Amino acid sequence: MWNGRRYHSLDSYLKESFGEKLYKLALDGGMTCPNRDNTVGQGGCIFCSGEGSGDFAAKYCGDINAQLEAAKTSVAAKFDGERYIAYFQSFTNTYAPPERLRELFVPVIMRDDIAVLDIATRPDCLPPEVLSLISELSAVKPVWVELGLQSADDLTAKLINRCYPTSVYDEAVKNLHDAGAQVITHMIIGLPGETEQDMLSTARHIAQCGSDGIKLQLMHILEGTVLAQMFRRGEFRALEEDEYISIVAQIISILPPEMVIHRLTGDGDREKLIAPRWSLDKRRVMNKINHELKKHTIIQGCNNSLPG
Repeated sequence: MWNGRRYHSLDSYLKESFGEKLYKLALDGGMTCPNRDNTVGQGGCIFCSGEGSGDFAAKYCGDINAQLEAAKTSVAAKFDGERYIAYFQSFTNTYAPPERLRELFVPVIMRDDIAVLDIATRPDCLPPEVLSLISELSAVKPVWVELGLQSADDLTAKLINRCYPTSVYDEAVKNLHDAGAQVITHMIIGLPGETEQDMLSTARHIAQCGSDGIKLQLMHILEGTVLAQMFRRGEFRALEEDEYISIVAQIISILPPEMVIHRLTGDGDREKLIAPRWSLDKRRVMNKINHELKKHTIIQGCNNSLPG
């Protein structure tokens, strides 16, 4: 097991790879999303509150070094280390001209206090010139690229207004690996209309594509979203706690042992969260997941039947 855990956690991976704990500094690169500005779609994904995925990132101020220092100050009370992960979290962080991305990323990755550059983006926002820049950056320090797949089912993708087919994700994973980056894939558990088998199929697809890491996220229904309107019309229901825990445990059992699990649940905005409200007690949820793994003697990869 990994540091006494039944799955390959981010904490275990960081200690194995860097010899220390690293803290993430959530950053805003001042970008938007092609699914919000009418380039590929309008309104964003149905679960997006308009803040993008960076609800906890400091807002863009025009000076990324100043933003980094402010972020370090904000976490100083709970982290006394010297090195960090610079996490460009808000919206689509490769959705800008390459020269703009170079100006943003190069000064960050060259800082002595930054051990990893972590870029959240969409698979359809990785043109050759951006991949070339990522290749340059990867030669300096580790680069992680986080891709918001959410589901491998193209019918679900259409429902949630993702605005790209799963084949684009598949190609992006390959291209990012060729560029020397590690890929972390976001998956949402509890999307409207999806069965347990649909969710397990998405996890298998992510594994088969060779993603280096995965972030599992409970479907949070937030005020001000299309998803909230659907929920109030009774078009789908939120998962119960025990359902979520069972699905997470099954997903862990089929993931390759070497894949890093960066997250098993997520933090919802307490003020905006409509359902499921049980998710607000994150410690209890994590304890129940660990209990479920022990109860059923599940260790990551124990039911993994992928080739090789």
